[in-house]
Amino acid sequence: MVDQQAQRERMGDTDLDIEEELLGEAAFTVTEGTERLNRTWIELVVTGLFGGIDIGLGILAMILVKQATDSDILAGMAFGVGLLALKMAHSELFTEEFLLPINAIVAGQGTWTQLFRLWSVTLVCNLAGGFVFAWLTVLALPDYHDTLIDTAYGYLYPESVGTMIGLSLLAGATITLSTRMQQGTSNDVVVALICMISGLLVIGLGMLHGALNAIVIFGAMLAGASVTVGDFLSWFVVVIPLNMLGGLLIITLPRLLRTRRILSAVRRGDLSLEDLEKEAS
Repeated sequence: MVDQQAQRERMGDTDLDIEEELLGEAAFTVTEGTERLNRTWIELVVTGLFGGIDIGLGILAMILVKQATDSDILAGMAFGVGLLALKMAHSELFTEEFLLPINAIVAGQGTWTQLFRLWSVTLVCNLAGGFVFAWLTVLALPDYHDTLIDTAYGYLYPESVGTMIGLSLLAGATITLSTRMQQGTSNDVVVALICMISGLLVIGLGMLHGALNAIVIFGAMLAGASVTVGDFLSWFVVVIPLNMLGGLLIITLPRLLRTRRILSAVRRGDLSLEDLEKEAS
């Protein structure tokens, strides 16, 4: 059993919460978040573009299964292949950038300007990559146009304002938590299960996720749906901030509070990243 008093003495005067799980989470999130904040422009653009393209694979699986079975639940499970593609290809979605970079900034390893750059470039490139994949899907699969259009209408016109708010908050929280769970294991089978369950929830429940749903909406527009750019933008500017609130307030903030003293110690210089990683291991 770990001697907590001995660990506190080794870690100096910081009097930190020193459960191994907290140390491991802090070490991983700060290190990974710092790497993301310090990507070059080329790395950032390419990662974002492939995030939109890779998740398009999940959209492709989703419409295939939805048209064949008329089941949102099965379509959601099929969509999980897109989330798995993101993980395996090391590309990222906009809503995957909430927890790790924030922790790095709180620990003094990055700036808010870097975070804005990460968020804005990733979101724009996700949309660009998703648009290309949507165009290819519409071009190659004319028999699936009606499914794309019906699905897009479901996203654009929810039952009520309250439903729109709730589904957008849940989408941001679900993808943020899914990302954290995937990074908490090195077991590929567990990762695949997390992706499948996350897809089941996001698609099966019709959650509103700005970057994911946008690919479907782009496809519907290209397939001839009566959806204008204005319709899309008016939906997008509501959903994206709510996705952010869901990911930041529901998932990131509580986890930040849980490890705040460790992150503050790193920020003050009382604890180096090297020492933190050594303690976590």
